[in-house]
Amino acid sequence: MKTFALTLSIILFSLTFVQSQTILDLKVQGNKKIKSTFVVKISRAKAGTVLDSTVLEEDIKRLKRLPAVAHAYYQVFKSHDEKYNVFYNIEENFTIIPSVNFYTTNDDEFAYRAGLYEFNLLGRNMIFGGFYQKDIYSSYGINFRAPYLFSRQLGLAINHQDLTTQEPVFFDNTTADYKYRNKAFEILGLYEINFNNRIELGINYFTEDYEYKFGATNPDVPLNLNVKKLLYKAIYEFNNLDYDYQYVEGFKSILNLQYVTSRSEDLPEFVIGWNDFNYYKKVLNKGNWATRLRIGFATNSETPFAPFSVDNNINIRGVGNTIDRGTGAIVLNTEYRHTLYEKNWFALQGNAFFDAGSWRNPGGDLGDFGQADNIRVYPGIGLRFIHKRIFNAIFRIDYGYGVTKGDTQGLVFGIGQYF
Repeated sequence: MKTFALTLSIILFSLTFVQSQTILDLKVQGNKKIKSTFVVKISRAKAGTVLDSTVLEEDIKRLKRLPAVAHAYYQVFKSHDEKYNVFYNIEENFTIIPSVNFYTTNDDEFAYRAGLYEFNLLGRNMIFGGFYQKDIYSSYGINFRAPYLFSRQLGLAINHQDLTTQEPVFFDNTTADYKYRNKAFEILGLYEINFNNRIELGINYFTEDYEYKFGATNPDVPLNLNVKKLLYKAIYEFNNLDYDYQYVEGFKSILNLQYVTSRSEDLPEFVIGWNDFNYYKKVLNKGNWATRLRIGFATNSETPFAPFSVDNNINIRGVGNTIDRGTGAIVLNTEYRHTLYEKNWFALQGNAFFDAGSWRNPGGDLGDFGQADNIRVYPGIGLRFIHKRIFNAIFRIDYGYGVTKGDTQGLVFGIGQYF
């Protein structure tokens, strides 16, 4: 009995001792543009709370995910009476960033998108900016995103875009080219459930306009279409990534579900959903293995305007600009990145990649994924020029070479890692 009482006393004393280790003050150092009040707002550690290393580690991971933060770490110093001062030390990124993407194939196609974004508006991790795109026709977009606008968990995003491109439409084993315009307004509510999980819910009102330009025709395929649509969107993200400058480790999954209404039988309402599974692993001191698997399906309507596309700048490097469409997609991108040179703020990475994918034909079945005509395989190599103190300042060059029947090859340029 005495032994039990002694053991209980020790446990109670230990719990009291641990609980008495409290945070006297949380201080932020090294920040110039990002507001200290914002860092405190999104942190779980607070003055007066129990000192917990797991909470501090989580806060540092959260900070390193912010566009404004290049690197972060914490320090703990004892003050008095089991009270401690906690310091969050921040190395900031430069966050007013131009965005540039341009790509070409051996068919001499050329398209580009250029923009300018502020990723730390008002020092509170709000993103605002826009882009101009030239892909035969001119397009533009404006975006605002504030994930912590209302609280540590609740935010808002507003987007507007007016995109015009020349799109191929596939039917009867032939192709026609249409001028395609999509004008959209979108609003999303952003909610962070916890450190690893978040959701987005919103609505998108848009107009699709198809205008026939040249190519094959069919009485059942309209030459002109103008349809107003409403899109309901839900996104769920699990994110357990950890960043160390250009290196990434961990797993991330993003599920995107959409329901699109329509007033036209030629562009009927449909449901579409896809999931991106991303896995990153640091290899020794200078290597990083990165993999993305996308699996997506949509309502299997027999329509030439199917939602999933095979495209240079989205899923298969070197394949060309929208060369095919489908109502289902399975795409694997995997690459090994190796730091060839690194000094102070600059790093040079080389990469070897393997992109492969297959699509389900509109109105087809799952067997379409195994058909040779639907499979694209593109290995390739590339370079990454990285500025370690500017957010997403990664200029990439990739060359993909198709090894399946009738494939092309081409260069893909852009800002940021491909995935």
